[in-house]
Amino acid sequence: MEQDRENIIELEDVRKSFGDQPVLNGINLQIPAGTTTVIVGASGQGKSVILKHMLGLLKPDSGEVRVFGQNLVGCNKAEMQKIRSSFGVLFQNIALFDSMSVYDNVALPLRERTHIKEKEIRVAVEEKLALMGLEGQDEKFPAQLSGGMKKRVGLARALMLDPKVVFFDEPTTGLDVNKSNEIYRLFYKTQQQLNYTAVIVSHDVPKIFKLSDYVALMADGRLHGPLSPEAFQLSDDPVISSFVLETMGPIYSSETEESLLYETF
Repeated sequence: MEQDRENIIELEDVRKSFGDQPVLNGINLQIPAGTTTVIVGASGQGKSVILKHMLGLLKPDSGEVRVFGQNLVGCNKAEMQKIRSSFGVLFQNIALFDSMSVYDNVALPLRERTHIKEKEIRVAVEEKLALMGLEGQDEKFPAQLSGGMKKRVGLARALMLDPKVVFFDEPTTGLDVNKSNEIYRLFYKTQQQLNYTAVIVSHDVPKIFKLSDYVALMADGRLHGPLSPEAFQLSDDPVISSFVLETMGPIYSSETEESLLYETF
């Protein structure tokens, strides 16, 4: 991890079971400010459970989840609301309200959490829609939008309060390759402009690596990593190397390996 960056989120020996089924078995993770951390792994391994702990939606059986230095386990309702006001979330199913227009969906966080006037809300909504390339779409309803456009609306809404941290839960589920790449470019663009910290749960390997500063693998209740994308793909950790082989195949050759190979000629 980068030593000159403050850790926005820290998980220390977090354990969680549901009934007799252990899901998190001593999770340790530090997420530095302004970076993108991607959590990968097979379905059902507990990736989204980690995300829910960071959001304060689940409490660990033991261990600590600290956000902005504050342990979520000991937070009261008001303290939790204050912390969550710094969060943006893009859910896997996007969670747009079908009965509301694009404009009203995006305006919702400002209407619910602030007291600013409607004139100011309109300026803010139009600004975020423009950032997403959704000019002129404000009066449409979700049913009239493509899957990629719905993701853009969801991201616009997630960014309305200028969050310090944005959580993405399987953000490209249901999209084809081209639409997925568009969404990835949009993630990169918005993070560069707004400088938020991103936590992404994704199955989209290896494309998601291009966005990430750090990659961690969730497997058998434990987190392997986080490592840089390059170090992750070349790791000698048997769990990570097995995952890389299964998801990417044996042909992968890193840029470092390739450059060294060319230097020998």
